[in-house]
Amino acid sequence: MSVLLISAMPVALAVVAFLYASVGHAGASGYIAVLALAGLPPEQIKPLALLLNTVVASVGCWNFLRAGHLPWRRIWPVYLLAVPGAFLGGWLNLPGVWLRGLVGAVLLVSAWRLGSRLQDPPQLRQPAPGVLLAAGGSLGLLAGLTGTGGGVFLTPLLLLCRWCTTRQAAAVSVLFILLNSIAGLAGLGFAGSPSLQALVRPDLPVWLMAVLLAGGLGSRLGSRHWPVAWIRRTLAVVLLLAAWKLLGVGV
Repeated sequence: MSVLLISAMPVALAVVAFLYASVGHAGASGYIAVLALAGLPPEQIKPLALLLNTVVASVGCWNFLRAGHLPWRRIWPVYLLAVPGAFLGGWLNLPGVWLRGLVGAVLLVSAWRLGSRLQDPPQLRQPAPGVLLAAGGSLGLLAGLTGTGGGVFLTPLLLLCRWCTTRQAAAVSVLFILLNSIAGLAGLGFAGSPSLQALVRPDLPVWLMAVLLAGGLGSRLGSRHWPVAWIRRTLAVVLLLAAWKLLGVGV
């Protein structure tokens, strides 16, 4: 990479971290796009995105869970199969063009639906434990396959099904992302993937510090200060960016 590009990378990654963290995400799909545009080899991108994701999701958990937004008693089954699914997805490493296209199209529809509904519904629905179990396992697998934490898939489901308020969905998703990102990295390690060598690079500490600071600020604003309408608009933008990446537009 050129000197100009190297100096711009922390800024680009920080912008992604701030934007995604404000809605309870960690930015994997955005990091994948930035790293791909920077010309990194595809085999290096997945572990780097997962590591950056883990850092931002950690500070996001700290902010959203401390603010008391996690509806643990109602939503806990979604986590049970998510980690095994993400581990399996990280180990398989079979994204598939058709799968990415389908998921990208779903995210586009979700962005449109959420962007047109800027307030939380007056009444929430109680999800069945079996439905949450199946959703967590399938979305965890999808997260591992795509090299993301799965928040861009889980949050729209929680909101469109009216299982959570906007801030509750962010809290549920950021913990989901943290667990899945760790599991995805573990899956790469278990498979003995040579791509993990990408984590040994001199500029990585600077990238990690940039996303940690930006992600901490974004999750702080999203968990305590930004109005719900702002969060939903930002979420719609995040979903559009994720769909853009998955559909391969411009990358």
